[in-house]
Amino acid sequence: MPRYDFRCRACGATFEVNRPMVQAGEPAACPEGHVDTVKLLSTVAVTGRSGGTSGGAPAPAGGGCCGGACGC
Repeated sequence: MPRYDFRCRACGATFEVNRPMVQAGEPAACPEGHVDTVKLLSTVAVTGRSGGTSGGAPAPAGGGCCGGACGC
């Protein structure tokens, strides 16, 4: 179940709420009972295996500054 971060405007507390995605936009009361809260923008880190190259593209073959075509 997704976790959403909220901040209370009344007391400044930051808290998390676990709820289904269909309820993501609904307001949440802070643990102190205040209802003036705002949902925070969360960051997501996605990692995967790409064989050691960035973007999953294969590493270029050859050598030199231009891939080995000029022999430099």
